[in-house]
Amino acid sequence: MSLLDHTQNSKHSNAPIGVFDSGIGGLSVVAELQLLMPHESIIYLADTAHVPFGTRSDDEIRMLTACAVEWLHSQGCKAVVVACNTASAFSLSHLRAQYGESFPVIGLVPAVKPAVQLSKNKKIGVLATQGTLRGTLLKDVIAEIAVPAGVEVITVMSPALVPFVEAGEQSSDACYAELKRVLTPLADAGVMELVLGCTHYPFLSQSIHHLFPNVFHLLDSGAAVAKQTSRVLAHYELLTMSIDENQLKCFVTGRVASASHVIERLVKRSFTIDKAEYLLEYTDTESRTG
Repeated sequence: MSLLDHTQNSKHSNAPIGVFDSGIGGLSVVAELQLLMPHESIIYLADTAHVPFGTRSDDEIRMLTACAVEWLHSQGCKAVVVACNTASAFSLSHLRAQYGESFPVIGLVPAVKPAVQLSKNKKIGVLATQGTLRGTLLKDVIAEIAVPAGVEVITVMSPALVPFVEAGEQSSDACYAELKRVLTPLADAGVMELVLGCTHYPFLSQSIHHLFPNVFHLLDSGAAVAKQTSRVLAHYELLTMSIDENQLKCFVTGRVASASHVIERLVKRSFTIDKAEYLLEYTDTESRTG
């Protein structure tokens, strides 16, 4: 590598990591990224104007995800983490084909493998969104890992849970009632390992443990995707050379004030927040036709 190449690569390696989710749930992944790579700066994009993705059509999910990733690319990010299970299920292959090796795209895989490895009674549960259950990624992982191991996978979903997290109402009576309704059948079936198949759901962990003490062992993909991101950045020589404290810049497509209030309660560090307006044309069209 020439001195010029080394200088250019050094500048690019100090660029931020882009992280995208349909809402604020992906901040659970950001926490794992910052824990593993404390000097990496992050631009976090939450498409709060269109959350949740799970109830949207396949084409909508792919379009919204593609627009978000392209915006992060335009902001100078060196790689992007699609911190949304639904978006990963429908968009990863398309994004990787589009960007190739010039812009690494890392996605989420539901934590079925560790759940299967830990299961003692050959039963695991997956709490996911409608979109994740509809996509092929979770089905493929179950077929590849759970079926050969003879492990039964019981899937459940609720469209109400993501909005509770988005509103900061994880401990509300209504959220408790919905969690009880959705998870009681799993508890009654003897499920102990519960895969949280949405990045919003780690923020429900405390509520789940409160309602079902000593029942579920909760597993999510946050730590695994952080490790994979570190491996990918190392492979492309993109790990930061900075020793400064990292920065977290948050952008939302919806209302800044309401998002900021909830993020303050979820993020235990300083951050900035602003509005990303790259989807105005789509939003205007949607409001006229919806």
